[in-house]
Amino acid sequence: MNPLPLNRREALTLTAAGALAVGGIHAAQAAPAKSYRIGVISASRDGKPQKTNGHTWHFAQYLHPTCNVDAVKKHLDPGSAKFFSTVVRNPRNAFDGWPFPDTSMTHYYDADPTAAGPFCDAFPGCKPAKSLREMVDNVDAIWLGDASGKGDDHFDLLAPALEKGLPCFCDKPIGGTVEGTRKILELAKKHKAPLMSSSIFRHEFGMEHALRLRDAGEFGKLEYVIASMYGGYSPEGWFVYGQHPAWTIMTLCGPGVEGVSLYARENGAHGLVTYPDRMPAEIWYGRPDILGQYCQTLVSFTKKRYEFTPAIEGDFWHGHHYEMFRMADAFRQMVKTGKEPVPHQEILEVTAIIHAGAKSLKEKSRLVTLAEVMG
Repeated sequence: MNPLPLNRREALTLTAAGALAVGGIHAAQAAPAKSYRIGVISASRDGKPQKTNGHTWHFAQYLHPTCNVDAVKKHLDPGSAKFFSTVVRNPRNAFDGWPFPDTSMTHYYDADPTAAGPFCDAFPGCKPAKSLREMVDNVDAIWLGDASGKGDDHFDLLAPALEKGLPCFCDKPIGGTVEGTRKILELAKKHKAPLMSSSIFRHEFGMEHALRLRDAGEFGKLEYVIASMYGGYSPEGWFVYGQHPAWTIMTLCGPGVEGVSLYARENGAHGLVTYPDRMPAEIWYGRPDILGQYCQTLVSFTKKRYEFTPAIEGDFWHGHHYEMFRMADAFRQMVKTGKEPVPHQEILEVTAIIHAGAKSLKEKSRLVTLAEVMG
């Protein structure tokens, strides 16, 4: 039977990998000089384990060479199972180096030991860790997947690894509060443990191109950014999903934020993020006109305006696959080199933007400086 023809998106996906093929085996898959053992930790939600935590199942899975898709179908919802079988574990969507040849998930930790079983069932070779200490003594790096959007248990879960100096990925919101985020960052710095935290929005295909345009300077300087998400705003949701557009602005405009003014009505909110030395940026959390796109970013340069969504050629799921893959690879590169891909100041300021926005909303949308919430 003849294979299905590749569409343009799939052909582009395979170009880089195909160029490396030698004798039917990708050069990228040659035996690595070192294989890195990754320990995966699932945070809890209000003290309750999350057996199907998407921030471990979906995000961390790129770090493992094999996947039992039948087990995924058994343990996850139908939508996630289809996503695994048709997109993220489809060899035709391999980009330029997946699965990674030099990483594997060897241990999985959850406060409830029984919660690790389904994950280890889906990723052969990964086994439950009885304790955090057992895990950090047997891995080279840690991936912590959030489950609540609060980050309230992240410090305790990461501390043993950071104290040992292991490279760590800490899902957003890294610490939940400014104090909590600073506590994690300071522990990492004290023990010289490479640390990474970011939103997947930082790794979108369109974001990569926007950064290329910014750095090339061909269309003049970057003037302002509008980072938008679809509806669903709530005061509680701001602390979880407001992180995404805040990360978009931080990635493109950089740190040095002066203050935030936030206004909300019904299921939408608009935030103005100001800088003392450059044009402000905007957050729209709840834009009804981007239905079906999840988010949209507008980047205005002096001579050109560039807009993007997570989609690649109109395909959201392929684009979502790409941003998760790139985030995992950024972590992988940090594990290999020890170089942190995201400055600590940016991580801290994103948390501060969220809390300054919440304070502004309670105080009639006045401009709340980051200094007020950073202490």
